Amino acid sequence: MENSMSIREWFEDRRKITGLLKEGDSKDVHEMDKNKNLSIDYVKINRLWVQCDNCESLLYIRFLRENKSICEECGYYLQMNSSDRIELLIDRGTWCPMDEDMYTLDVLKFHSEDEPSNSDPLNSEDEPYMDHITSCQIDTGLTDAIQTGIGKLNGIPIALGVMDFKFMGGSMGSVVGEKITRLIERATEESLPVIMVCASGGARMQEGSFSLMQMAKIASALYIHQKDKKLLYLSILTSPTTGGVTASFGMLGDIIIAEPKAYIAFAGKRVIEQTLGQKVIEDFQVTEHLFGHGLFDLIVPRNLLKGVLSDLFKLYGLPRKKKNER
Repeated sequence: MENSMSIREWFEDRRKITGLLKEGDSKDVHEMDKNKNLSIDYVKINRLWVQCDNCESLLYIRFLRENKSICEECGYYLQMNSSDRIELLIDRGTWCPMDEDMYTLDVLKFHSEDEPSNSDPLNSEDEPYMDHITSCQIDTGLTDAIQTGIGKLNGIPIALGVMDFKFMGGSMGSVVGEKITRLIERATEESLPVIMVCASGGARMQEGSFSLMQMAKIASALYIHQKDKKLLYLSILTSPTTGGVTASFGMLGDIIIAEPKAYIAFAGKRVIEQTLGQKVIEDFQVTEHLFGHGLFDLIVPRNLLKGVLSDLFKLYGLPRKKKNER
């Protein structure tokens, strides 16, 4: 059929549209749209297939989820959304979410409708902030870039926060900071260990200093939890973990765990090279290289993570009996 389009062609078109292919590798997007019939149901295919970022193999979504979002062809770790990570770590039927109805406000009126901007339909950064938030809420089903709650991991009660990179790059704004702080405070009150799964580009620029204030607020709550109450906090770094998250609660764990081949940094490679005026080695911000320099404690594959966390809790004598229990 002349007007039909293969799955691979569809992915190539999507990559061209989002600017992931080099210039010159493809024709102009508008010219391509004129020459091809794009009546294919993008939404339906998006729910069925995904392309590996490393080897570009086409992966069936259902099988990929069963394999914990690890490419069966090359072993590359694809990003997991927050709901899948909760399902990976928490015992079925024990998850109690917190603060699901908390949503952000555009306090700074960032790119507000009163300030016309040259909006680029392919660049979501040109959208007014609240339009961008609404778009992410529709796409992910979340109110902001984190899910928090109480659940059980192999029968052990824990407080868990999971960042979602699909929501504005997991950026940390006022809502993310407040939800994490409330989670830690409740865990402190109920003497629960805290696990934070980090996946973030850092502080959210659209909220300016309000987002930066979250770093100190979370660190203060963790100080009480760890130092004063002697309770356990575990940080799990996934790809990518950068910026203000790395500079705050990402690196404050009693035990810091990283996934294999994860990109973990404060500033990006380009910024470092421009600041230092010299080239840096390839992959110097990847898990295995950083582990060799003592940045964290463990590298744990995704399929072993729940068992390793359970063993660590038992090593720390969790769950602890209450004073009125013998």
